Amino acid sequence: MITLSSDFGSPYPAAMKGVILQRTDARLVDVSHEFPQQDVRSAAFWLREVLPYFPPAVHCIVVDPGVGTDRAAVVVRVGAHALVAPDNGVALPAARALAGEGDVIEVFDIEVDDPDSATFHGRDVFAPMAATVHETGVDSIQSVDHLVRADAYEDVTFPRATVSETGASGEVLVVDDFGNAITNIPGDAIVDRFGGQIHINAEPAPVRRTYAAVDPGQRLVTVGSHGNVELAVNRGRGDDAFRLDVGDRVELTA
Repeated sequence: MITLSSDFGSPYPAAMKGVILQRTDARLVDVSHEFPQQDVRSAAFWLREVLPYFPPAVHCIVVDPGVGTDRAAVVVRVGAHALVAPDNGVALPAARALAGEGDVIEVFDIEVDDPDSATFHGRDVFAPMAATVHETGVDSIQSVDHLVRADAYEDVTFPRATVSETGASGEVLVVDDFGNAITNIPGDAIVDRFGGQIHINAEPAPVRRTYAAVDPGQRLVTVGSHGNVELAVNRGRGDDAFRLDVGDRVELTA
């Protein structure tokens, strides 16, 4: 299996699939091509949440605002998975989430010769390498031509929230397509408040387990499937209702 993830929308992923299918009959699975454009951290968050549910695979990831510059390209191996991506850290949170007990994360630089395009490395660099890694086998990628072990590489880390007995302080990491504002505050900060209320940036909101626990159009604070505090609206957009966007500070108080 080869998974594909990008911020390309359409039709660019089709060219990547064509390149791969010329080289391998691997099963191709789209994760998403609708990641926020050029937003490496958001893509890293979603890949961390999604890729651990896949069986062993090669994951081709292209969210690449530095395309055509001197940024490196990498293959990250962890367990039975390989992630092919630009060296901007987008693959590392997912790699850590994929790591089982005793697994070591290994990073290899892709020695890029002269790709056909300076603006579409998804087609000209990452898709061909994903196919090559798939055909060679993840366990044998050290034998792949144009791969050398990386001495250093970029990483993406997420800011930590501050949690106390009286509240928590964090920020919005991502907003999903439903408008749910997902914070970096761990859900444990509010689980004992289900059925009550809390203040978000000094404004009160109910704390509930499900969206439908409030009337349609009403705000709520909950714990999402990712385990973090989420600011939402039943059948509406939490980012609008709470007037929050990615990167905004969130203060939870009793």
